[in-house]
Amino acid sequence: MTGPPARLRAWLDARSAEATRSWRGTDALRRSMLLGPALVVAGLLAHHSELVLFGAPLLVSGMLAIAARPHGQPAVTLRPVPRSVESGQRARLLVDIDPGTGAELTAIRLPRPGRPGPGRVHLLPAEARTIGTALRWDAWGETVDTRPDHLVAGADGLLIHGPVLGREGLRTVLPPVRPLPPGPLPPRIAGLVGAHRSPRPGDSTELRDIRPFQPGDRLRRVDWRVSLRVGARTDTGEGLLTSLHIRERHAEADASVLLAVDTRIDVGHDLGEWSEAAQGASVRVGGSLDTAVTAAVSLAATYLRAGDRVGLVDLGRPQLSVPVGTGRRQLLRLRQQLVICARSAGWSSRPVLRPEQVPPGALVVVLSPFLDDAVLRTTVHAARRGSLVLAVDVLPSPLRVEVDRRDNPWGESVRQIIVAEHDLRLAALRARGVAVLGWGDGTGLAGVLRRSRPRNRPVAR
Repeated sequence: MTGPPARLRAWLDARSAEATRSWRGTDALRRSMLLGPALVVAGLLAHHSELVLFGAPLLVSGMLAIAARPHGQPAVTLRPVPRSVESGQRARLLVDIDPGTGAELTAIRLPRPGRPGPGRVHLLPAEARTIGTALRWDAWGETVDTRPDHLVAGADGLLIHGPVLGREGLRTVLPPVRPLPPGPLPPRIAGLVGAHRSPRPGDSTELRDIRPFQPGDRLRRVDWRVSLRVGARTDTGEGLLTSLHIRERHAEADASVLLAVDTRIDVGHDLGEWSEAAQGASVRVGGSLDTAVTAAVSLAATYLRAGDRVGLVDLGRPQLSVPVGTGRRQLLRLRQQLVICARSAGWSSRPVLRPEQVPPGALVVVLSPFLDDAVLRTTVHAARRGSLVLAVDVLPSPLRVEVDRRDNPWGESVRQIIVAEHDLRLAALRARGVAVLGWGDGTGLAGVLRRSRPRNRPVAR
């Protein structure tokens, strides 16, 4: 039950909030209206002219401020800025200010280009009705780049309106798209159209086999040169009919790519910062999660441009996953969802990759720093189910220990243990048929996929 002190505190907070939304006198106005008459009266009674000279200006200034009291309700309006922007994009923010009648000064908080947060407070004359400032978004993620807190002052700053807290402008900065050379991908077994060769026969331009004619084959597929060459060896018409041969071609199929991002861990180069939260951003710049998201966006853009199907799985929070899809809208959806995944990133004991999340014949790309055995088991299980799995190592290299050896003599030993365990996990993945790639600029992707083959992969009939 709420007692009287709590109700009184709520009433005082409401009165204080209401006072900031109307014109009110400052402490300087109160002092001038109290101290000014007191000095004048004291000077007259004590016959000290210096007290009158000190008190008269205070009294006059306070009376003039009350006589010229500003009117109206000041308002600050931000012109629309896109809700989602690209990393590295620049824009100009325009702010419309209506200070009311009789105001002299406006103090407003404006953002700084390329720096997170609402920015600094700027003091402007009340005649400035429209002001502009530059915006630049360097790091991807969700950021607050505008919050137009403002205060409007009257003559000599003795009457003010505010301060008023502005509404925060939350912006989604999409991860950058970096082009990659497309590599060979396994075909989607159920697909019959696309840019990749399928093991099934079809109507593409790549020759699969030349075989004898069978009932149901189309005559336009007959290879007449081979048929005549084989028929020339026979003497009867029946032999000529049996000598027809068909040029069988491969079908072209779409590829399905599933990007499995490990958002449970975000580490940087310095081991001493692993236990600290990232400052001023949702992820560490240049850290494992930043690299994983950038690599995932680059892979998605490359293969969506080729007409393939791409989906997303958050290993730490599978409810944030995105099913496979195609087109530019799918790329935008994946980039926005990766920002949400990074915002919700945090430790979970077990990564989750369900079998129903993996389309048949899909390439599964696991992007993780591989710092625990749980993600190792998840990756191996995906390979055992018959999918071609690519493990992308995003652990920053080299790892450093910035702490002085005298303060932490075990820092270098810990680093060596972490690196050794990490190398053992990657070696275990290779031993179980999982392709492993250390992500640099992605140029080695095509070669790794070309040398990789899925194990126990089901064959389409």
